[in-house]
Amino acid sequence: MRATLRWAHADFRAHRGEALFVVLASAGIIASLLLAGALFGYAANPWQRVFNQSHGAHIWLHTRAGADTTALSHVDGVAAVSGPYRTTATTVESRGARVGVTLRAAGAAPPETGRPLVTDGSWLTRPDTAAAGTGAGNGAVVLEASVARALWAEPGDTLRVTGPDGAPHALEVSGIAEVAEPRYHPGGGPGIGWVLDGTLDEVAHGDTGQSVGLRLNDPDDTDFTVQRAVTLLGADRVAQVTKWQQARDEAGGDDRLLGQMFAVFGLGALLAAALAAAGAIGARVRGQLRDIAVLKAVGFTPGQVTRGFLVQHLAFALFGVALGTAAIALLGSRIPGRIGEATAVWQDLPGHTALMIGIPCGAVLLIAAATGLSAWRAGRVPPVPVARAALPSAAPMTALGRRALGARVPPALVLGWRAAFPRRGRTLAVVARLALPLVLITVALVAWSTLDQFRTRPAQMGLPAALTVRAGQSAGVNDADQERALAAVPDVAAVHPGAEMAALVPGQTGTITLRGLGTARHPYPSKVVEGRSVSGPDEAVAGQGLLDLLGVRVGAWVRMTVEGRPQILHVVGRTIEPDSGGRVITTTIDTLRERDPELRPDFHALVLREGADPVAVSAALAGTTGTALEVRQTPNPVDRLEPARAVIAALIAVLALIGLIELLTLIGTGVRDRGRDLLALKAIGLTPRQIGSMIVTAAGLTALASAVVGTALGALFGSWLVDTQGASSGIGAGVAQLPSPAVLSTVIAVAVLGAVAAAALPATRAARRRPADSLSETL
Repeated sequence: MRATLRWAHADFRAHRGEALFVVLASAGIIASLLLAGALFGYAANPWQRVFNQSHGAHIWLHTRAGADTTALSHVDGVAAVSGPYRTTATTVESRGARVGVTLRAAGAAPPETGRPLVTDGSWLTRPDTAAAGTGAGNGAVVLEASVARALWAEPGDTLRVTGPDGAPHALEVSGIAEVAEPRYHPGGGPGIGWVLDGTLDEVAHGDTGQSVGLRLNDPDDTDFTVQRAVTLLGADRVAQVTKWQQARDEAGGDDRLLGQMFAVFGLGALLAAALAAAGAIGARVRGQLRDIAVLKAVGFTPGQVTRGFLVQHLAFALFGVALGTAAIALLGSRIPGRIGEATAVWQDLPGHTALMIGIPCGAVLLIAAATGLSAWRAGRVPPVPVARAALPSAAPMTALGRRALGARVPPALVLGWRAAFPRRGRTLAVVARLALPLVLITVALVAWSTLDQFRTRPAQMGLPAALTVRAGQSAGVNDADQERALAAVPDVAAVHPGAEMAALVPGQTGTITLRGLGTARHPYPSKVVEGRSVSGPDEAVAGQGLLDLLGVRVGAWVRMTVEGRPQILHVVGRTIEPDSGGRVITTTIDTLRERDPELRPDFHALVLREGADPVAVSAALAGTTGTALEVRQTPNPVDRLEPARAVIAALIAVLALIGLIELLTLIGTGVRDRGRDLLALKAIGLTPRQIGSMIVTAAGLTALASAVVGTALGALFGSWLVDTQGASSGIGAGVAQLPSPAVLSTVIAVAVLGAVAAAALPATRAARRRPADSLSETL
């Protein structure tokens, strides 16, 4: 063992450059994987991220006015108290949208516990003395992000706020913030807004309640602490209790959707990284075959050679892994942009410690397995070095190559093709190793294109209606007149009456949504991906979630119970259905009127002309019909997945780094393995420029083949992955959108140009080498 260690040390001193490359490659790969893990945690745990950053409260108690909350800070297990804050219930209107909002009095500085995270605009500011008379500052409000989306509100907009006494007030949006509390949903509880004390007094006129947040030492004590707090305050004074589990569960669907998608990327990135590290180690072993032969000639056994390489490269791998892990732990949060922010937040997210330990350990095990295989091959090297020179280093020139040279095709191109594709088995292995990162990059681009499709072409993703209009009781017009009035608004292409109700499935074991939308003459343009659209009585289309719930397929008859009466529908098609987990069945409102002739539309779905702005149309609706209409924008599921965009972009950069390391390894190995060929080519008259061009051409052709294979497989696998995820979430298969040919062509072009640039320096060095320098490598 002593001789093995002494040889390993001597070998390290003799090949410091190669050892440094292996260490840096391992460090770069581990750093890339840890950054990918940080990005996954940042995107897949939005609620936890906000909770940690805002130092959120586990319990929110909403009490009546006058409740004494001072004793709550002394309850066992309470680490910090946020508030109490005076509150009042209001109705906020903007651009025709109307939302119930609980205004919460706050100070000029955000609180330490339960702190709203301002994402746009600014926090509340106290008015200057000179500006106090104008209402500057006192008339400001900060809206929770989901409320701002429902109102189409942005910083600087003016909102109409109606207080408990019915008097209207004008408040200016100062900022938009995120909190780790339940989001606002149409038809659910009220949203949250923050104002200064003076503004609340003007709006509420004494009709206020209180909200107080409790941050606990142990989240598992939530139920027990709620009981203690309610007992302390008095059950008659507590109006509502909100627990952190409720807010987390509302965001759980987003966590699962992003988590499953990014888990595939993580496993693929780990595999690509392991192959890159194994390639770097294997290349170094192949580059020392002559030294191995000498060692065996002086008496080293195969076991000693194997142990020597295994110990040496495991030490390199451990050092590289430790270096990469330390770099991310100490410097990761200082990286500019979303990556640095994600790394800083990741340290406080669940699973951080497990990933910080698991990723390096898993990478070391994979590298150890690859190193063991390479070391075992090193132990089988024959002790006679001349035997290597007797073996052909490449396949003989093919007839096509000879004809190409005879036709005066540039020798660099012909020889570069021959060097890029020497033998079938070796060519497939090289192309597969380079193609893997490109497969994952293309899958990421498919996910990106699908998100873009939801944003730019919502009608193709099951969202043809951009706005939903509900009439108040004071509208004073019949349905036909209202439809004509809505259709007369500029940029409204079609108006579809609709009604929605809950229905019980057979056996009354679950509830689904029955929707009547459109009429027999003017059916609603649902996006049908299987079967056909509704064209007759008692016909319907359904989402994937409903088909899975009932265990039926397109063409089946479905029986349900609506308000105690049976309803039987024929499912003639499957649609992309983003709402209610896909548990929606849609027919025409005429079909529902056969069961209930007195049925009137609950709402009208407005399909806008292409290029129309929903915000402008909503404002036109409010200006035309006054406040009798409640206008809502159709929820888009991509709004919840916006963090995925930055993560996908950063993931592409991480995969590109892994691919670059793999490419550099393959180029260096190829140049070294063709040392005898380069010597022969120089001997028959090839110039240094031709030799350099041959090496660059070989790298470019290899990258081109890998890029074509990688993008093709990535497009197929990405479409399957997105559609599978869509089907499991209830939206349904058929949502995957391939990147445009221009984007895929750009990926291929960038891969080829990157390979050419990476091969330029090794090609220049190889072209300048003298025949005497290459002679020693023939042995």
